[in-house]
Amino acid sequence: MNVLSSSINTLKSLYDISGVEVGQHFYLKLGGFQVHAQVLITSWVVIAILLGSAIVAVRNPQTIPSDGQNFFEYVLEFIRDVSKTQIGEEYGPWVPFIGTMFLFIFVSNWSGALLPWKIIQLPHGELAAPTNDINTTVALALLTSIAYFYAGLSKKGLGYFVKYIQPTPILLPINILEDFTKPLSLSFRLFGNILADELVVVVLVSLVPSVVPIPVMLLGLFTSGIQALIFATLAAAYIGESMEGHH
Repeated sequence: MNVLSSSINTLKSLYDISGVEVGQHFYLKLGGFQVHAQVLITSWVVIAILLGSAIVAVRNPQTIPSDGQNFFEYVLEFIRDVSKTQIGEEYGPWVPFIGTMFLFIFVSNWSGALLPWKIIQLPHGELAAPTNDINTTVALALLTSIAYFYAGLSKKGLGYFVKYIQPTPILLPINILEDFTKPLSLSFRLFGNILADELVVVVLVSLVPSVVPIPVMLLGLFTSGIQALIFATLAAAYIGESMEGHH
């Protein structure tokens, strides 16, 4: 009986840790604005991880790089390749933006999968990956949309808006709608995939708590990285499209 009771308690604790609280938030007022405090906390943790990594990367660069420096140089080269492939020869100024998007989403997704956020109890809601909140994904998508318009306007000036009446003015409403649906698509694609991955793990933990969820969680790490790559690639593609002027 003691063994059975211990097993039940273990399963219950696993279920509690894996639970997802839907629609509950820990609110905090900052300057008259009401914000989701749990998103701010986890976002600050992600930013601290990225800043700490950047400081370590540039603290003592070597002509013959070490293993750590090799890793950071590989990440930078990867981001540059993505930017150059999607934007073209004028990719240079956009590497920091694309890199920031990719690294923030990647570290956010992995922090949600690897860090035991749910052990920390809040008065309302729970700690999770920043990208698990629709407000975060919308903000990232809006930043991409602003960058998209800025790239086009800085390259062509007001002539950028001529594309909306090409090849015929009849397509004006459709062309405008296309630009407004791009950030919406980015936001819901990222948010939907991250939330769906968490829900799948929760359901499997509740049904088969010991074995099956582990490979699924490992698969979730892989798909989280893919989502970061997709978002960064599409952001770079949209910026490149606005600079070239064709759909």
